Amino acid sequence: MVEALHEGQFEQPLWSTFLERLRRRAQADYASLLIRRAEAPFNELIELFARAPGDPGRLRFETIYLLDPQRYHALRPGRVYDLQDLREPPAAPQNAGNPELGEFQHAQLMRVAEPGGCTAWVVIARRARPFGAAEGALLSSLARHIGLAVRAFVAVERERYRSEVAQHALHRLNFGWMSLAADGQLIDFDVNAERMLQRSQVLRRTSRGRLMLASPEADRALGKALRTFEANPLARPQAIHLSDEPWIDILVLSTADRAMPANRTRAPMTIIYIHGDEQTSTHRVEQIVDLFGLSRNEARLALALSRGRSIAEAAEEIGISLETARSYSKNVYAKTGTRRQADLVRLILISVITLA
Repeated sequence: MVEALHEGQFEQPLWSTFLERLRRRAQADYASLLIRRAEAPFNELIELFARAPGDPGRLRFETIYLLDPQRYHALRPGRVYDLQDLREPPAAPQNAGNPELGEFQHAQLMRVAEPGGCTAWVVIARRARPFGAAEGALLSSLARHIGLAVRAFVAVERERYRSEVAQHALHRLNFGWMSLAADGQLIDFDVNAERMLQRSQVLRRTSRGRLMLASPEADRALGKALRTFEANPLARPQAIHLSDEPWIDILVLSTADRAMPANRTRAPMTIIYIHGDEQTSTHRVEQIVDLFGLSRNEARLALALSRGRSIAEAAEEIGISLETARSYSKNVYAKTGTRRQADLVRLILISVITLA
C-alpha cells in the first residue's frame, strides 16, 4: 500500500490504486483523499475517491468541510477522528442514521499537513458497522507517508507549472532548444523546437534521427561546430544563420551536463538554441509601423537593422540608396528615441513585437 501511495501522483486518476487498496484493507465502502494547496482558496479542493464496485454512494466530505473549513484545518495532524464526533449538533442516536453523512453512517478522518502549507485529509466511510481501533491504527501508520507523497506532488506540480509558464514565454519569444550527440543525432528537444522541425523547411530531422540544415553552408558549419566541441568542450559557442524569410538563427554550444535524459541511450554533447520568427517580414514591418509610428520604408529599415544588417546592407536589402537609408535611419532613431543601432536592436527585442 505504501508503494502505491508514493506512485499515486503518476497515475490517472491520481492515487486510484492506493485509495482502492486502503478501502479494501479497512473493509470500507468508500475511501477518499482531499488536498488543498497552500495558496488555494478554502473552497478549492482536489477530491479523489474510491468506492466499492457497483456502489453509487459517495460521501461528499467537501460539502461538510465547507460548512466550517477552519474546524478541519484545526485538527491535529496525524490524529484519527470519528467524523461524526466533529459535527454539531452531535451525531444522532444509534440506528437513527446521520443525515450529514448521507448514505454512509460511519467515517474516520485524518488530517495531514506538509511543510509547504499544503493540507490533505484522508477519509474512510461505511454504510453500517462503526470503525474501530484497527482502522484508526491503519490510518495513523500512513500519516507520514501521506505527508511525503503530498509534499512530492505539490513540488512536482509547482515545477510543472513553472515549466509551462517558461515554455509559453519561450514560445511567445520564438525560442526553442534541442540537444545533439557528437554525430548530430537528435537526442531531445522542446515543443517549440519540435514545431520548427515539423514546419520549417530550413531544418529537419532525417530518417536516421540526425539534424540536417537545408543550407549546405549552414550544415557544414554545424558539422564543424560539433567536431570542435568534441575536441574541446570549452570552445566558444557558435552562431549560425539559417534563413532570412522566415528569420531563423541557431546558437550551438557545448553542454557540461552529459547526463543521459530519460528513455535515452546516448548522452548529449551539444545544446542548440533556436530563434525562429514565425511571422513574415511583412507582418513585422506592419507591427513596427503600429508601435513606433514609422513609415513603411522606415519600418523596413528598422527591421533590417534590428537583425544585424549594416546600413549599407539594409539599403541594398530593401532596395533604396545608401543616402536615402541614412536619411531614414535618422527618422527611425528620432521616432524610437534611440541613438544608435545597438539601442534600436535592444528596443525592438524587448518590445511586444517579440511576443506577437
